[in-house]
Amino acid sequence: MARERTARRTARPLGVGPPGVVSDGMGSASRSSRPLSDRLAARARRVFVGRDAELEIVRSALDSPEPSIAVLYLYGPGGIGKTCLLGAISDLAERSHRAVTVIDGRNTDASPGSVLASVDRHIGDRPRVLLLDSYERLRVLDDWIRTDFLPGLPATTLTVIADRSPPSAGWRTDPGWGDLLRIVSLRNFDPATSAAYLTAARVPEELHDEIIGATHGHPLGLGLLTDVFARGGDVRVPWPPDLVGMLLRRFLDTEPGIAHRRALEVCALARVTTEALLRDALELTDAHAEFEWLRELSFVEAGPDGLFPHDLARDVLDADLRWRDPDAYRYTFHRVWKGIRRGLDSAGECEQQQAIVDLKFVFRNLPGVLSPVDWQSWGSAQPERAEQADHSAIVDLVRTSEGDESAVHARRWLERQPEGFFVLRDADGSIRGVLGLLELSRASPEDVRADPATRAAWDFARRTAPSRPGECVAITRIVIDRADYQNPSPTMNSVPVLTFQRYFTLPHLSWDFLALAEPDRWNEYFAVADLPRAEGADFTVGDRHYGLFAHDFRRRDVDEWLTVVTDRALAQGHSGPEPTMSLPLALSEKNSRRRSEMRCTTSVGPISSLVIPCCTRGSSTNGPLPTIPIRWCCARSFVRRSIPWRATLGTTSSSARWTARTCAAQQHGKQRQPDSGCRSVRTADI
Repeated sequence: MARERTARRTARPLGVGPPGVVSDGMGSASRSSRPLSDRLAARARRVFVGRDAELEIVRSALDSPEPSIAVLYLYGPGGIGKTCLLGAISDLAERSHRAVTVIDGRNTDASPGSVLASVDRHIGDRPRVLLLDSYERLRVLDDWIRTDFLPGLPATTLTVIADRSPPSAGWRTDPGWGDLLRIVSLRNFDPATSAAYLTAARVPEELHDEIIGATHGHPLGLGLLTDVFARGGDVRVPWPPDLVGMLLRRFLDTEPGIAHRRALEVCALARVTTEALLRDALELTDAHAEFEWLRELSFVEAGPDGLFPHDLARDVLDADLRWRDPDAYRYTFHRVWKGIRRGLDSAGECEQQQAIVDLKFVFRNLPGVLSPVDWQSWGSAQPERAEQADHSAIVDLVRTSEGDESAVHARRWLERQPEGFFVLRDADGSIRGVLGLLELSRASPEDVRADPATRAAWDFARRTAPSRPGECVAITRIVIDRADYQNPSPTMNSVPVLTFQRYFTLPHLSWDFLALAEPDRWNEYFAVADLPRAEGADFTVGDRHYGLFAHDFRRRDVDEWLTVVTDRALAQGHSGPEPTMSLPLALSEKNSRRRSEMRCTTSVGPISSLVIPCCTRGSSTNGPLPTIPIRWCCARSFVRRSIPWRATLGTTSSSARWTARTCAAQQHGKQRQPDSGCRSVRTADI
């Protein structure tokens, strides 16, 4: 169905003109006699914002008797504001004394006869502007429209097409169209335009950042949240299911089948989706059909690394699955991160960093506590190894941020372990941030004792669960962003990238520490991440107070650790880690059978075997427990003397104390073999 326009189209699409803006009352009889369409048109003009570049293209075309372009092809996902923009173009055309014809694919049969009937009307000598809305519904006629219908119109006609997808290849390859065709991808509003929209909708300024952040400037999202505000609702996330469902229906033309829906769920979780990841996550031998289906969606774009959805679409898909089927969400979540994880072992250094960025991205919507990650800049900057020429600038940055004493320690570690320092650079090459990652097991006892941070880390490990010959102790000693210090920033984003890389590559890693200033604010976050605060290991450098966060990878190796962190993050209302103990005898290897013989030397002498059950919470061992003929009183004495009761990283629950008195080790696998290339600092030396 088509409409000849003598007045601007007044039906505002949902979410494009802000609801809740009350027009002036009917007032006098003369005003009340105005058609409602006039009031709606005036209101739409008042609240229309943005799209200046697109309107300028139309304005330039209308300024000449014969338009400089014949077709303006606009495309973008549902709710991006295509229909609203067509309304503004219609208004502009009428002010230029053009006849306007609107053909809406939602109300027009997809047949040549229906389209021809829509324009076969007498309009005199006025040039025409033809608006084809919801062109995705007319796609079956695309070849005919391009090769027959439009070429048959007068040369003075300007046609504007609004589609969800980019134009077909025929438009781009037909030499006849050439510079007569202009293609424009409609994007979300930028923050300034979004704020102007909310101001026009009379939304209080204090809510602007909340709404803009939640919607990413998507016009439909802005409109819906404006409507929620106008009706007295809460605009903060999480959004109610009915609002999420409404957004989801606007993104998807039709209800997807099971396979396609699962592919969408993977695409929403992963930073980028490749056919290989889709195949792995969906457990398919061939995922080509699902990948191609994703590729055709209007809100999914193709980048150098794979497919990715628009930000709001991603958030809506994520929220919908988490609400609709929590079990499926957990399952898909695990499949996605494990699929990314499997590619890490064979990747080079740079590829590994990018894979870790992708792995961490999966967790972006899960933290319910303050997070040190700046998700807006996540993955935008990659750390690179510091060069000799950077050393002076690094020391200066440390001195400026933390004082002279810290600068002395930084200079020493740059001399001792320069390969552990990384920098982030600004566009001009200057250093934006610095990170210093050290291996204490390669350092001399004198260097370890000279730095309060490394001394505190080593002492904590020694009194809690000492490393043994061949095992490595590591610490992220320096984290400084020039602009934001240790607040969320690109430099703080690099901490998990580099530490994850260390977890995957450093052989026989026992303890890993992270030193941060103002540690109290990160307690809850790192507890969920199974890097709880190291009790009694705070230290001071200059006038600044620091804390250590720690994990013993003999207790949980990297894959077990990732699984635990994932489960905790997915659990609603999680308030901290389970009671745990870092025992000197607790060792772990990937894919172990969760039992091994215990070998250790303690203060009571060599213990070659012991009659003690290997406790594994929620699991059982395969086969009989190892047994040793030793009296229980001796075993109890051994446990009491060799296991600190407060070796729980801050946890002293009764269940932890009971476990310590009844178990010598929580066995997770076979004992690690020492690596001669990784020397341990002797306790006696310190």
